[in-house]
Amino acid sequence: MTLPFALAGAVLGLIELVPLLVAAGLYAKRSATLSAKGRPVPLWRQVCFAAGLLVIFAAVASPIDYIAEELVIAHMVEHLLLGDIATLLLVLGLTGPLLQPILAIPVFDRLRVLAHPLVAFPLWAANLFIWHIPVLYDAAYGGAALHALEHSLFIFFGCLMWMPVFGPLPKPQWFTAAWKVGYVIAVRFTGAILGNVLMWSGAVLYDRYAAGEQSWGLTPLQDQSTAGVVMMIEGTFLGLGLLAWVFFEAAREGIEKQRLLDLAQDRGIELDPARAQRAVAAGHGERLEKQLTGSGRDPENEPV
Repeated sequence: MTLPFALAGAVLGLIELVPLLVAAGLYAKRSATLSAKGRPVPLWRQVCFAAGLLVIFAAVASPIDYIAEELVIAHMVEHLLLGDIATLLLVLGLTGPLLQPILAIPVFDRLRVLAHPLVAFPLWAANLFIWHIPVLYDAAYGGAALHALEHSLFIFFGCLMWMPVFGPLPKPQWFTAAWKVGYVIAVRFTGAILGNVLMWSGAVLYDRYAAGEQSWGLTPLQDQSTAGVVMMIEGTFLGLGLLAWVFFEAAREGIEKQRLLDLAQDRGIELDPARAQRAVAAGHGERLEKQLTGSGRDPENEPV
């Protein structure tokens, strides 16, 4: 790697650390506020969010970022860490109460529509393919500002993509567990399309890496096709894990929903099954249970 590229990468890495520190500080402050009010954020969610920030740090401020200037393989690993792994962990770390101050701002509240599955998925897919168009890919390679924008959009649209399945925002009533399974499969299939293009195109799409590939003893096609293989392997294992999670969550929600309906029936309270399903899906099953056992009031009129 030449000195200018090394210096540019170091400066870019430092600049990209600022948003991470800000996000960590805001998350810690809001978590402390909720804990003081008796509504603590579950520890596992805090760990997930912190892990997501650490994955971003590893991608942009470690040797991976430097090698990404020399090999398509490393650049692909960097993109997968940012757009897949880190964003999934960040979304898993979020809850409704954590986001409440942000959503209270009118302009951000109106942006909820971006997390709708029929909006989030095509936006994520478009962002993924647009940045892998050779002209834009090479432009991001040669410009620190554009490279930072590329990373930011991978994180932003990656979070949007995971929101319908794992995020705390309300989902459409039709977006049941079966649709979540189909959604995850569609996401993985879309990634597989790009992976296959890199593996089997037979033509070098990104020729900016020639010097780095030579120093690593790889031909351009070997570098490019291996990057596609990496993408396919990551997508396969992540997809299988996520499908297992979705099936487990669907079973858990079904059991909890039935328990709440049985509890309501035992106490002579009318509880709409759709209402119970929404509460369980939003992670508010325990709160609804307290309403059923504590007051005997109609839960249809209680905030959940």
